[in-house]
Amino acid sequence: MSDNFLQRVLEPPPYGWSRDGAFYAPTQRELLAHWLSRMNLLRSRKNWLAVTGWAWTLGLMPFAALFLTEYFSWKLALVGFLYAMAGLGTVNIVWLHRYSTHRAFTFRHPIYRFVIRNLTLRLVPEEVYVVSHHVHHAYPDQAGDPYNVKGGRLYCLLAAELHQGIAQDLSPLDYARTVALVSHTGVIANSHAQYLRWGSICHPAWTWLHLGLNWGFWYGAFFLWGGHALACAIFGMSAIWAIGIRDFNYDAHGAGKDRRKVGVDFNRKDLSINQLFAGTVSGEWHNNHHLYPTGARSGFLWWQLDTAWWLIQLIRLLGGVSSHRDFKDRFLELHYRPFLQARKRDDRAPAK
Repeated sequence: MSDNFLQRVLEPPPYGWSRDGAFYAPTQRELLAHWLSRMNLLRSRKNWLAVTGWAWTLGLMPFAALFLTEYFSWKLALVGFLYAMAGLGTVNIVWLHRYSTHRAFTFRHPIYRFVIRNLTLRLVPEEVYVVSHHVHHAYPDQAGDPYNVKGGRLYCLLAAELHQGIAQDLSPLDYARTVALVSHTGVIANSHAQYLRWGSICHPAWTWLHLGLNWGFWYGAFFLWGGHALACAIFGMSAIWAIGIRDFNYDAHGAGKDRRKVGVDFNRKDLSINQLFAGTVSGEWHNNHHLYPTGARSGFLWWQLDTAWWLIQLIRLLGGVSSHRDFKDRFLELHYRPFLQARKRDDRAPAK
């Protein structure tokens, strides 16, 4: 995949990715003005995907309100919180991150793909995540990175609407290449003519139908299991993940400061760090992931719990995964063991 393609696949914001050859950090006024324009369907039907992200996220709020006012209990709050952090976190790392973006493993049959795609509440259309994430890895913390930590928290928090949409003037060839980035996920892609009308790979009708059917199935399943109380607890608490995931890259890149730790964060090409909470609840050891982005595992050390890797291994044991890439041995050989050996040499060296 050429750099030139990745440089033009996303729609540039009105304030640009850079100025005078360097990354430009827009003001909050510029960010909010652009965000409001993207939230305006009357301005352009092509804003539908940006509106969709917030519409379904805010759609969780009535469930949260019902849970807090009618069904609240600490036990159900804990269940909902664990579902949001561990359930949604793990499944979306497996689906959106390791499979849809990096193709770190392959499914043996489309039925397994369908199950994992819908294993939890659907909140993020593949197009929004996958295309921009390829660009993020090509230019981490640089101009063109759609959620560049150097732009500040709001730059990252609103990135899905501000910077992650695909360009609106792609040629038929470039559009075909863009579709190829998500073609393995089961997304029903627009024709080039439809793309020019809607400004997206996915069609609003298919996207909303999929989200609606997914939500309907899971609300019914949770209701049969524990009534409206359980369903509202899980749907309502899922808002924590839906909003928190928007803020993840800012914190996972040290809030713009170099917070990498010796012996923990071995990738030195960007500001990504391994975070204990995010890694433990979802398997997203971010610095490890930036070191080996196409791996099905990112928890390499004994204390780095990787629930996403465990889920992939469970699917493999059930016959659903036909191949996968694992870079743990390479990490230990090229990074961790040399680090331990260097530390031993330093410990043995006479004090000056």
